[in-house]
Amino acid sequence: MSSSNANFFERVYIVARQIPKGKVTSYGAIATYLGAPRSARMVGWAMNASKNDDSVPAHRVVNRIGMLSGKIHFQGINLMQKLLEQEGIPVKDNQVQDFDTYFWNPSEVLI
Repeated sequence: MSSSNANFFERVYIVARQIPKGKVTSYGAIATYLGAPRSARMVGWAMNASKNDDSVPAHRVVNRIGMLSGKIHFQGINLMQKLLEQEGIPVKDNQVQDFDTYFWNPSEVLI
């Protein structure tokens, strides 16, 4: 991984660590907050790379419509869904229900 990618990933992790329990955000929302609105996939790669770092709540990052698109990177069957449900976030058919209620936009709350 290049040093610029490593730096971007660390910036992603700083934002992800601030997602409140019981909330989710999207790859694109993090990318936009970081000034790289076309880098949602790179945020996804960062989340995948963080799978062994318990300090990064990667389960709270979903796609722009609330789908658990990163669930394949979690060990165990439906672990991402179980983690979200433990925080009170309803999930059905691999999608956060009432997404707008649970959505946390870093651009609106972080400086």
